[in-house]
Amino acid sequence: MTALEQRIKAQAYGLGFDLVGITTTGPVPTADRFDQWLDAGRAGAMHYLERGAEKRRDTRRPVDGARSAVVVGLDYGGREPAGPVARYARGDDYHDVMEARLRELHRCVDAWTGGPVRGKAYVDTGPLLERDLARRAGLGWFGKNTMLINPRTGSFFFLGVLLLDLDLTPDAPFENEHCGHCTRCLDACPTKALVEPGVLDARRCISYLTIELRDEIPEELRAPIGGLVYGCDICQDVCPWNVKFGRSLPATSPFSTREALGATDGRTLARELLGMRQDEFSRAFRGSPMKRAKLRGLKRNAAVVLGNVGTADDAEVLTRALDDPEPLVRAHAAWALGRLAPAAH
Repeated sequence: MTALEQRIKAQAYGLGFDLVGITTTGPVPTADRFDQWLDAGRAGAMHYLERGAEKRRDTRRPVDGARSAVVVGLDYGGREPAGPVARYARGDDYHDVMEARLRELHRCVDAWTGGPVRGKAYVDTGPLLERDLARRAGLGWFGKNTMLINPRTGSFFFLGVLLLDLDLTPDAPFENEHCGHCTRCLDACPTKALVEPGVLDARRCISYLTIELRDEIPEELRAPIGGLVYGCDICQDVCPWNVKFGRSLPATSPFSTREALGATDGRTLARELLGMRQDEFSRAFRGSPMKRAKLRGLKRNAAVVLGNVGTADDAEVLTRALDDPEPLVRAHAAWALGRLAPAAH
């Protein structure tokens, strides 16, 4: 490792990243498998994943001339209490946080090399299979729940990539997997979205259903959602690597739970969301990844949660939701009321 690689890694840690590795760019070993996953329809309505297929097959293509990739991981608190919102979404948007830090790292590289050096930061937004790059950069293995697992921190971390037009000495790839015979993640998934080790059917995944899906949630999948309003951590919660190595967030973390998500149970949060106006939502969730689902999606999810864990006392808030301007919200509120009806008598 040369002085430049050492400086890049030290600066990445100094910027707050918890993991950093370097790999070379080139053909992507997992691209065929990803395309097969898409062809099988397991991405559901996430048609944007089909874009950039040729660039996705070769990591030299997103940035012309890129020869190296600096891959980073940023922990988001696997030791934080479980709740109705997935841990990654309780604070600030990770895209903004990580891209700003990666751009600062890029500026440092420019200064050290007398740049400018061609390059670009990617955080879950471009035609890159970041997980593949991370494994090749030595950051972990592909778990049976499809997450990248690091042997020192588990899997509760975001991935980001800085592609650079530089020849950097690569780290050794992570060659082994350490899941062994464990199937806790597959066994724990309420909707059986993990159809086999390492294969996720997004159409059944609670994270997909409550975030990416814009239409009605299939009725047979509503009850398994339970009290989860946005996203799901179950397959990570049960992973022994997270049980042993998950971390708590520092008090200054941008991913600490924001005030609008103070409710620690799904029923309370669902009631609050169903009564929320658009201006209140925009104010409370400014800079939050939860804006991705939009208020209509969150109200849809909230109605499902009340249908699952609500009581007769929630009939009033659901009845008011029958007058919501969004047909999507009205339909799920009616379903939830039907679920509550037996308990009301």
